[in-house]
Amino acid sequence: MSEPRFIPLPDYREFPPEEMAERADAFYAEVNRRRTIREFSDQPVDAALIDRCIAAAGTAPSGANLQPWHFVVVTDAAAKRRIRVAAEEEEREFYENRAPQEWLDALAPLGTDEHKPFLETAPALIAVFARRWDELPDGGRVKQYYSTESVGLATGLLIAAVHHAGLASLTHTPSPMGFLNEILGRPKNETPFLLLVVGHPAEDCEVPDISRKPLDEIRTRV
Repeated sequence: MSEPRFIPLPDYREFPPEEMAERADAFYAEVNRRRTIREFSDQPVDAALIDRCIAAAGTAPSGANLQPWHFVVVTDAAAKRRIRVAAEEEEREFYENRAPQEWLDALAPLGTDEHKPFLETAPALIAVFARRWDELPDGGRVKQYYSTESVGLATGLLIAAVHHAGLASLTHTPSPMGFLNEILGRPKNETPFLLLVVGHPAEDCEVPDISRKPLDEIRTRV
């Protein structure tokens, strides 16, 4: 086992208390504008812009710094079509047979159903995969600890980066999502975490009339 190596903390910046409050307020105002959309324009998105957002996601903390994430950017029309067909098949089974009525009632205000045209209309899909283990040369496995938590943190940063860049997104999680491994050629030690649909809103885009919980409902001080 190698000895740990430490370096001085790089690039940390401390701000006066007033500026800290201003920065916190500005960031809240920025992310509070973010809305999930389901009606996308087919306007292209620069590949380099998406790469910059993924690079930001890659700065997330991870268990033992193993960084167990992989992002597949899908812009090919045929691949998006295959993903839509497979996702709608799973979603149809979900809505018709698997979903409990309680969950269907919770989804009702959002107006969702098994039809997912955005998977083809949007210019880019980002398939997020979580690496569950690494394979050793002798065929053995090394488990990735805290893989789900780590990939969740990276995905949150990705969503924020996409929004900050001026794009809109939708988190899509058909269950199960194993078809993504086959369509996108990912290895068996990676599990699909979610599909992030990325692009610009359609001109006539509408969103559900819903609100976020106030601070007092999501924060407790002890």
